[in-house]
Amino acid sequence: MIKILPLFTFACTVFLSAGQPSQAQKVDQPLAKQVSVNGTTIRYWEQGKGVPVVFVHGAISDHRYWEPQREVVAKSYRFIALDRRYFGTAPWPDKGALHSQATHVADLAAFIRELKTGPVFLVGTSGGAVVSLITAVHHPELVRGLFLNEPGMESIVTDPSDQKLLSEFRGDPRRAAAQAAARAGNMVEAAKIFAEFANGKTGIFDALPPARKAMHTENARTLGLDLPAPEPITCAQIGQLKVAVTVTKGELTKTPSRIIAEAAHRCIPGSQLITIPAAMHGAPWQNSPAFNAALLAFLARN
Repeated sequence: MIKILPLFTFACTVFLSAGQPSQAQKVDQPLAKQVSVNGTTIRYWEQGKGVPVVFVHGAISDHRYWEPQREVVAKSYRFIALDRRYFGTAPWPDKGALHSQATHVADLAAFIRELKTGPVFLVGTSGGAVVSLITAVHHPELVRGLFLNEPGMESIVTDPSDQKLLSEFRGDPRRAAAQAAARAGNMVEAAKIFAEFANGKTGIFDALPPARKAMHTENARTLGLDLPAPEPITCAQIGQLKVAVTVTKGELTKTPSRIIAEAAHRCIPGSQLITIPAAMHGAPWQNSPAFNAALLAFLARN
């Protein structure tokens, strides 16, 4: 059963915004809701009416990641951004034992069914893009289209030279360092290390606005959890998708992210690959105008 949370104030209404919208541009305010699926509570925020567009965040993030997209999308569609299991600021249902790619895919599929809207558009970034992609592979009846920013899915890379490059980057010590910091309880340090690892740029965390730093820090606790090996989805499997797919990559993104984004595009016949200018791995907020324009064009076409 879907529940609307009482007396909720959306904490990030000006998060990374360039200013208040004019009276003519305003849409209804976001609602905080929750639904029980697979033995846990999934919290989500929705705004607007029309075709549902579900936003799926990546690592050390939650629904707040998509604040730069919220009002733009809600003007014409039903914007829905969820907190995946163990993410967000709510208490965990357990100690994190079920943290896995398979769990997040099962949760997302159950969540979409609970919406009772029919197929939805999925917009995902990084690990959230992977969850969205696998959900479409295993539950095609639930997905109307996919808009994916740099899905981190090495198993789809088939070019030997690209595989060699990925193997050279695989041992980046910053991932282990971020996990160690989280397990030691130093969430600010964990978030900082991971942000620099994900974007391939030193100092990127320190330059973030306070609200985004807080979001990453509050979600850094997930880095301390063990994460089982991901499902080895193949290029051939995602090549069977029958829905519209757009893959985005940042113009300045690090080599592994670029390789996998380009591989996803090659694997999926008819997919579109868009480069977001002046952006790294965090294109949805590093260049939100360009990302939003590409997203709205995709939704309008499909």
